[in-house]
Amino acid sequence: MKILLLHQYFLEEDDSGGSRWNEMVKVWTEAGNEVTVLAGMIHANGSEKRAEYKKKHFVQKKQGSVNVWRCHVSESYNKSFAGRLWGYFSFMFSSMWAGLFKVKGKFDVVVVTSPPLFVGFSGYIISLFKKMPFVFEVRDLWPESAIDTGVLTNKFVIKVAFAFEKFIYKKAKLINVLTPAFYNILKNIKQVPEEKLTMIPNASDFSLSEGLLKEFDREAFRHQNDLDGKFVITYVGAHGVANHLQQVLMAGKKLEDTNVVFLLIGQGMEKEKLKKMAFDMNVTNVRFIDSVPKKEVFKYILASEMGASVLKKVDAFKTVYSNKTFDYMSCKKPVLMAIDGVSRRLVEDAQCGVYIEPENIEEYDRNIRRYLKDRERLQKEGDNGYAYAKINFDRNLLAEKYLLEIKNRAAC
Repeated sequence: MKILLLHQYFLEEDDSGGSRWNEMVKVWTEAGNEVTVLAGMIHANGSEKRAEYKKKHFVQKKQGSVNVWRCHVSESYNKSFAGRLWGYFSFMFSSMWAGLFKVKGKFDVVVVTSPPLFVGFSGYIISLFKKMPFVFEVRDLWPESAIDTGVLTNKFVIKVAFAFEKFIYKKAKLINVLTPAFYNILKNIKQVPEEKLTMIPNASDFSLSEGLLKEFDREAFRHQNDLDGKFVITYVGAHGVANHLQQVLMAGKKLEDTNVVFLLIGQGMEKEKLKKMAFDMNVTNVRFIDSVPKKEVFKYILASEMGASVLKKVDAFKTVYSNKTFDYMSCKKPVLMAIDGVSRRLVEDAQCGVYIEPENIEEYDRNIRRYLKDRERLQKEGDNGYAYAKINFDRNLLAEKYLLEIKNRAAC
């Protein structure tokens, strides 16, 4: 098959962050398919273009066997809500132009992954003019998540966003959702016909973890990073409003009489604010680490006792799986799950960690202290998570299933 993918946050080869689609298309191309990606020029947690993209609107390059067109994103992105919104729209227009006039040849299908929601319009227009089916993926319910976190408050914009969402669902031939909660909401509340729906969730990347589990010198890495004798809990991901990492700072302060250290790895709009807050609170057991390539991220996870998945306490997040959870599971690390709903059920079903009510600092304190006294629990839950993910969330198997769904239900 020849597949055109629109993904604003498709990673560069040396980028940090969620690499689900980078790994997905790698599986597809290795199976003999041809994939072209229309991607943005600014990282999801970045604020400016790389030097190679400055003063340019389109750059064509190769990432392995994948053809990638990097498309303009406004550098106002991540500076404010209005800047973020314009960043979305600038990519919507630039990716549409690239899909219509830059990318040559015919495709069997165009796949769009959201958020941002507005890129769905680009995919629809490209599919219309190039006469191919349109597949839409829901990684996060938007605008619900933006409304619940207080990021989106303008009633007119909210009304337009819901109307736009309804339009995209109507035009898509196949809609993939990442969680069972999304599936039920689209089917029962948003009235999307079930024959349009499928569910290919987030997944674990065993290609990195299995190699490192055999060869990684954990003790040497811990020594190099001043982690000797520490009980390390690592969070990997965005430092934004939705993540509400203030709760980790408060938990760290509560646990300062122990050997617990939190590592917060990543970037985001709230990072400088969080660092100032940590300084003002005199929190000494929370360390901020800038984004690193995924292989390095896995080293930090393997050097830890636990991995943390953290979001703000809002109803919208009860429907999401956290990407990082699957990385922790593939590294045999128990999960400190501060997200309710389907993520909580995942950890409880797999018996691979503990649920903590988001923003409840007493629960952080009580549960982490229990782990400090029970090393056998760490080993058992880590093994449980790995085994559960291997059966249910192997990225290679899910990539193959996704392609089969597209072939049988969209591109037929």
